[in-house]
This record gives sequence, structure tokens and C-alpha cells, in this order.
Amino acid sequence: PTCGSVLEIGCGTARNLTLAAKAYPQAQFFGIDVSEQMLTTARQSIRKQGLADRITVACGDAANFDPVALFGTATFDRVFISYALSMIPPWREALNHGLGFVAPSGSLHIVDFGDFGELPTWFGVGVNKWLGAFSVTPRLDLETELELATARRAMTHRIIKSFRGYAIHAVVVAKGTREGDGEHGIGARVGTQSPDRGADLAGYGGGQRAARA
Repeated sequence: PTCGSVLEIGCGTARNLTLAAKAYPQAQFFGIDVSEQMLTTARQSIRKQGLADRITVACGDAANFDPVALFGTATFDRVFISYALSMIPPWREALNHGLGFVAPSGSLHIVDFGDFGELPTWFGVGVNKWLGAFSVTPRLDLETELELATARRAMTHRIIKSFRGYAIHAVVVAKGTREGDGEHGIGARVGTQSPDRGADLAGYGGGQRAARA
């Protein structure tokens, strides 16, 4: 929405946030990540692109951060998690935690790896082996968890599979509410944008492990 607020959970180096901020020049953007090292890069990128007045990032654990303490706001019009649930060990907790910050008429978008189900078996095996080297695990039971989580919160969801199962895009909204920008907004903008695979995969996964060690 015009002048809306957008939160990215697991923002990494802020690649998605800067892209979205340019696409939605009247919105305010916020991001959290557990890795201060990645946030240092994020802040540098944000300043370099002249977006420091519209993007704020802070260090926080996806499963228990407090947006009021970090940003002074309790809910957001859009919350999105892009290729991060597959890197967060307590991903169910992170998902449920994030749902609590969606504004009444807002939506949560998740973009991540799928099950590669319509792709050749050798491809899925190879990708999963490569992802495993970065401590990345596609969440194959995401839909089941969404069913449980949305039922508890009187919300509804749908999942869109793309590229023959390579990626998924889940959209969650309150029951009786339109999907907002749905497929054509924030989710679509980040849906085709994988993270910076070397730095973001290794950095976020490593950051989560280090923070919980």
C-alpha cells in the first residue's frame, strides 16, 4: 500500500530490500538478520544507494526479535522471508513469530526452494547436495506448518510453485482479506531473486549456527 511498511526477516546483505525500496518509493523498509557481519555490508549498500532514510536494518534472531524495540513499530503491511527459512534451524518458530507482526490487512510472503519434484531426479539430488554444503535445507513440510499456523491465527494461505518445483511462493493473509499485492507485488519482486548465493548462503547459515552455539 501507499506509504506502507515492509519487513524482511533474514535480510542478509539487503539486496532484496534495496530492490524493493526502488520499486516502491513511498514505502518504508525494515530488515533483521542475526549476522552483524552481513548487516555491516547491508548498511554500506543502503548508504551507497542513497536509501538510508527509507531502509533500517537491525540485528535480531528470526525466532524471537522484538520489532518495537528495534524499529518502534509492532506490525507491518508486508512481511517477507526470501530464501531464509531454509537456513534457519528453528524455522517453524521463525515462521510463527513473523506471522505475529502482519498488520490486520497485511500479508506475509515466503519465497524459498521447493522440492524440485518436476525436475529430473539427478538435478534435485545435485542441488540438495550443493545446498547442504551451506547448511541449507528446503522445508518440504512448509505447507503443513502453514496449515497449522494459519488455523491458529484465523488466517489463510496459498502456495505457488514455480520453475517445475525449484521454488515456492507462499502468501498468507487474514481470512476475508484480499491478498494485497499478492503475486504481483513484493513477493513477485523477490520471488525470482535468489540470495547472493556465496555470501548470503554461507553467511546467514554460519551466523545462525554461531549465534546458537
